[in-house]
Amino acid sequence: MLDDLFVAPDKGEEAGARPSIPFDYLSVADELHSGRIKVSGDTFAAEYREGADLASEFAALLDQAKIALAGEQPLAEEPLPPIDPESIAVELGLNQPKDVADFGRMRRSFAFANHPDRVAPHLRQRAMIRMQVANMLIDEAKRRALAGARR
Repeated sequence: MLDDLFVAPDKGEEAGARPSIPFDYLSVADELHSGRIKVSGDTFAAEYREGADLASEFAALLDQAKIALAGEQPLAEEPLPPIDPESIAVELGLNQPKDVADFGRMRRSFAFANHPDRVAPHLRQRAMIRMQVANMLIDEAKRRALAGARR
């Protein structure tokens, strides 16, 4: 099998895809340094906003944003998700007896809703703690369920 990989392709076959438009980097660099490409001062100033008062433009943009957002009602402070084990156990539904097979599904559904990668950046630390507590609670409930099944 390895021999087939090292066999040279036939002359009719191409070794790899070739670009449809040839591009020579050296010729482009030569053209740029040749001096044949001219940019007027007006074009340069317009493109790079040379001489513009950026501070006043920025202040004008901020004023426009304030006007646009003036009618918007501020949202009430969102409640933070609890990190105490009792609340998380209720959220997981651990107060009801479960089969051993349900714990994996429970862990995945909790992680889908509460994983630190899936929440807002300001809630990531709290989500990490919630995931650790939930995993601890699920592991303990699973141990109890397995111990109860062995008796």
